[in-house]
Amino acid sequence: MTSRGALTIMACESGRQFANRVIDSLNELVKNNFYRSKFALKDTNETWFANGEVKTVINENIRGDDFYIIQCIDDPFSSRSINDNFMALMSAIDAAYQSDADRITVVIPQFPYSRQERKKTREGITAKLVAKFIEMCGADRVITLDIHAEAIQGFFTNVKMENLHASRTMIDHMIATYDMSNMMVVCPDVGGAERARFFSKELQTDLAIVDKARNYKKASSIETMRLVGDVDGRDVLVVDDMIATGGTLVNACKLLKDKGAQKIYCLASLPFLNGSAVEKLNVAVSEGVITKVVGTDAVFRGENFTKDYPWYDEISIAPLFARVIYNINMKLSVSELLR
Repeated sequence: MTSRGALTIMACESGRQFANRVIDSLNELVKNNFYRSKFALKDTNETWFANGEVKTVINENIRGDDFYIIQCIDDPFSSRSINDNFMALMSAIDAAYQSDADRITVVIPQFPYSRQERKKTREGITAKLVAKFIEMCGADRVITLDIHAEAIQGFFTNVKMENLHASRTMIDHMIATYDMSNMMVVCPDVGGAERARFFSKELQTDLAIVDKARNYKKASSIETMRLVGDVDGRDVLVVDDMIATGGTLVNACKLLKDKGAQKIYCLASLPFLNGSAVEKLNVAVSEGVITKVVGTDAVFRGENFTKDYPWYDEISIAPLFARVIYNINMKLSVSELLR
């Protein structure tokens, strides 16, 4: 047997746009295979009741299928909260389990609560709860993107996790789009040093690190910040896993400017842009602090956003997810795709 059963995909409400892009990429992968029919999303309903409860119904037979559930927990186009979308995902997993899918894979480009993977005082390790909920509902595997803390993989007992990286896609975009001759890589946080080293190695350029001391008594607050490395006269590539409120990123870029950096490009796998982040970045661009912000469609912004804010580049990570899903179903290696 060359595959794990029929590859079928459903989308929760907030994951539908990303799922459609994954479907398009899957169909591109198999377009020359005349023996395989085109992929399409399974017919499902996500019903929200007046009291806030949610129910997922799968309207087609999936018994014995290799079943993939796509959900974007943080959806800028939805009024649903992160907790709403997570509960919708739990409902979908259980619906697939009750429908006797052979294997259930959860595809969540954004792993919720990933910044709550350890405790510093009397607080919960909420990322572990998320892992347990997913496992308890009947999932067999999780596919996510650039998880904030890799230790979260250890929170699962029976579920396998595939942590994909946007690094290669971003590097290809930068090389194809911008002048890289004077570029160096800057890591905005010591915790992201491994990611920054990969960029530096692939681009064969220098590396600097911004050392931050965080104030954990206040959300998204930094006490001190210092630069380790020399950026004077260089264009800079600031690489991170996410942009939340944008305050820390803007302050880091101001520090780089003060140290003599020229053009500053900010790359993030997950451009959440919460709160007033867009306004902060817009001001930073207008002041000449930031040149470009590059994010993936794991947090989808769309054409209207890039038209309104020309400083923003959106690149698609859906083809990578499609290839991983296809390789898993066909029992092919995915290790090279995880780099």
